[in-house]
Amino acid sequence: MAKVGIVGASGYTGAELLRLLAGHPDLEVAVATGDSQAGQPVADLYPSLVGAYGDRTFDTYDPAAVDGLDLVFCALPHGASQAVVPDLRDRVGAVVDLAADFRLADADLYPEWYGEAHTVPDLLAEAAYGLPELFRPDLLGATLVAGPGCYPTAAALALAPLLRAGLVAPTGIVVDAVSGVSGAGRPAKPTTTFCAADGDVTAYGLLRHRHTPEIEQTLTRVAGTAAQVVFTPHLVPMSRGMLATCYSRPVEGTTAADVAAAVADAYAEEAFVSVVPGSPSTKATQGSNAAHVAAHLDERTGWIVSLCALDNLGKGASGAAVQCANLALGLPEGTGLSTIGTYP
Repeated sequence: MAKVGIVGASGYTGAELLRLLAGHPDLEVAVATGDSQAGQPVADLYPSLVGAYGDRTFDTYDPAAVDGLDLVFCALPHGASQAVVPDLRDRVGAVVDLAADFRLADADLYPEWYGEAHTVPDLLAEAAYGLPELFRPDLLGATLVAGPGCYPTAAALALAPLLRAGLVAPTGIVVDAVSGVSGAGRPAKPTTTFCAADGDVTAYGLLRHRHTPEIEQTLTRVAGTAAQVVFTPHLVPMSRGMLATCYSRPVEGTTAADVAAAVADAYAEEAFVSVVPGSPSTKATQGSNAAHVAAHLDERTGWIVSLCALDNLGKGASGAAVQCANLALGLPEGTGLSTIGTYP
């Protein structure tokens, strides 16, 4: 039984990690920190976890407490991981970071998109990008994993098969996506309270959302040439779930059969990605590590529409983090994870 820690367990991604790890046969949660909730019983904040964690309380972060752990998940706000990961790497076997701190390979992008210079840029080259379906070899035995953003995961799974097969142009891509309110994190914000979000749909981060360079970086890797996207996210009044609808231009000669074959072939052996007819549904993936993908060529307009639905806290964050941890620790990749959503 490998011993793991969660630094930042009191947030939504931390709570999802606690839920998933409670059912993991090979990973035991030895440390669960939540400085803003230190001393508070886990079940007081998340009553759903009482059966697994009883009267256990959130710990204050103490670096010495994680010494010798096999792996630590960092579920901290963006920017905070840079301060703790360098020290963690000297104390534990591997680190999986769920924030954006190690996702971008180019340190110069952090001031532009995140407003601050990266404090440990030398580590960026050492971080494996945690999207197994596209970059699995990098994750085998990795000691530092950068968990992808939820939007980049959905966009990449929808578009990567088409780009790898050379069926679409790498520029002029439009990614239009919606997310549940949990993607904004547990602390309340003026736009995420019930009164603000209920009955409303709002686009945000117009033209400058922080996930844009991550989407472009990932699509560039799979395409082998520079990719460019227009990305527009929307907040919708549901707790969890994500749907990315992506529009790309086919190269000359691409047929509907080519599109269908590229997506089917790409995910034929992938346990957590299912190719579905029509349009994927967010509800169908809720509570799971599944992603549902579809792609269609519209011969009338000349666009390809590809879609991906997933749970933003599951395959979009904590589920993917556990999947990557399994690979890093040499465990079967799907251990402790479900492909089946909760429905209705």
